[in-house]
Amino acid sequence: MADYKGIWCVAETRKGKLLPTAFELLTAARKIAASRSEPVTAVVLGGPGTAAAAAPLAERGADKVLVLEHASLADFVDEAYAGALKALAAKENPRTLLLPATVFGRSLAPRLAVALRAGLVGDGIGLELDAQGRLVVERCCYAGNVIAGVTVRRAPEMATLRPMAFPRSGPSGKKGEVVSVPVDPSAWTQASEYAGFLPDESGEIDVAGAEKIVSGGRGLGKAEGFEDVRKLAKALGAAVGASRAAVDAGWIPYKHQVGLTGRSVRPRLYVACGISGQIQHLAGMNGADTIIAINTDAEAPMMKLATYALQGDLHKVLPALVEEIQRARA
Repeated sequence: MADYKGIWCVAETRKGKLLPTAFELLTAARKIAASRSEPVTAVVLGGPGTAAAAAPLAERGADKVLVLEHASLADFVDEAYAGALKALAAKENPRTLLLPATVFGRSLAPRLAVALRAGLVGDGIGLELDAQGRLVVERCCYAGNVIAGVTVRRAPEMATLRPMAFPRSGPSGKKGEVVSVPVDPSAWTQASEYAGFLPDESGEIDVAGAEKIVSGGRGLGKAEGFEDVRKLAKALGAAVGASRAAVDAGWIPYKHQVGLTGRSVRPRLYVACGISGQIQHLAGMNGADTIIAINTDAEAPMMKLATYALQGDLHKVLPALVEEIQRARA
């Protein structure tokens, strides 16, 4: 791997807006950059106006920001993005490329890995280096019952990282260099076209990036128990989460599942209602700033982890909390 050097963070944008997963990648990159004494480079692609996304990256951990701005990259098509990145990587020879394990990253990373003949590990939740300085990606296996360390044995190394698996980087106190890179669309072949983007119109707050989450588990007893959870979430302006047990029971859709087999979250406030706290669930949310647990079992793991633990019948506690919140706001 001697000919390869540097760590790239491929930032995701949507409609010209930089998504916060980019700052999580910077945190992960800085962790391994310190051990290797290698620079961290953020790469951002998009249509006209994309250069505006460079400044936050340069201020929050990137030593350099490479901007690929061209009309052909205005909408995400993995063939075009992979082609542009392949051409750039051929000149720069980065050793490690990190992408978010979102729809964007999961679509782009495999195509780019084939183009670069790179080693790729998907859906990582942690990064380490082995004795030889090779990238070791921690990921969940066997429905979250095992966390395996997968070593990438060829360069360039690639990994997609689960959103919220790493904290978001803050201002670093220095500003990285911003470089505009020429884009030549003739460098790749594109057989598909961008058709459009259909956003989720449910009106629900996405649990993945929420700052406040109210989650329900097996202790709710039945699907109707989530009515109280949703009322508390609405009163707090929070997203609705769930344990795997509640999802497996068919009480709530999978997109709400928190844990190693669902979404990893780092909210400011996490309210666990009737969740005992299996290790897979705790590993997906224990980065929350404040945890409130409501359960009849005072010895449940979640109750011991919680900042505040309330032993009681959640079917009585939750309506009382909602009433008190409404009274305080009135």
